Amino acid sequence: MGKYRKILVAIDGSETSIHALRESFKLATNEKSWITVVAVAPPYQGDLDMVGVGNLLSSMRKPSDDALATAKQLAAGDRVLIKTVLEEGETHERILDLADAENCDLIIMGRRGLKRFERTLVGSATARVIGYSQRDVLVVPLESTVGWKKVLVATDGSRHSSIAVDHAINFARSYGGELNILSVVDMPDELYGEAPGLVEELVAKAQTYVNNARLKAEAEGVKAETFVREAEAFRAIVDIADEKKVDTIVLGSHGRTGLRRLLMGSVTEKVIGHAPCPVLVVKT
Repeated sequence: MGKYRKILVAIDGSETSIHALRESFKLATNEKSWITVVAVAPPYQGDLDMVGVGNLLSSMRKPSDDALATAKQLAAGDRVLIKTVLEEGETHERILDLADAENCDLIIMGRRGLKRFERTLVGSATARVIGYSQRDVLVVPLESTVGWKKVLVATDGSRHSSIAVDHAINFARSYGGELNILSVVDMPDELYGEAPGLVEELVAKAQTYVNNARLKAEAEGVKAETFVREAEAFRAIVDIADEKKVDTIVLGSHGRTGLRRLLMGSVTEKVIGHAPCPVLVVKT
């Protein structure tokens, strides 16, 4: 425990963001973390000298003010101390700037439903925060619970996935949980016929990645099970999460992925859009 000392929770008053806020209370209690809750109002770009502009600004800020009032009420009911902040501007920019200013270790956001359009996350504040943040981001779907008894971590042998494995082991060890370790061989169908030897080589490498992670977990006293799948990467991750009924998926991230990568449909984005449980994107 004690991985995250300062948590930033972004809310907008929606059911999904309020659910993520409630889950953050549980995590913060276990981790003994400080919580800052932020709501971002849209910027006013009109004439500040216009008659009635004060009422207009108040109206624009009202949803954010109401969301923060709800947060305070919920925190008081759960006996959790929080700090609330109202920001104004581009949502993802204000969230990231505040995370930097508050020196937060983790950003928590809710995920919308499972409609086909909502699964894409393209252009959303969540996608932009994940793409540009240098801090870990936890995305919590509605009706899911943040937990660490069963953790799924995906590895491709890279430094970034190795960091994710370390995080997953840390949480599983701290909460008495177990680890599911997955590596995916994701190749275009045409290559299977053209280069069957390459497929076997990649599968052997994937097996090495999960075995190494398992040995690391077992050295820390964490029970681990390994999987190698030949499939589309995001689909394999989501399917194992469903099959093993995991509490949380942990993924590495290649630093500042940028919005272009997200617009092209990253594995991380697709996992978040389809996962039945919270997804922790490890950046640090």
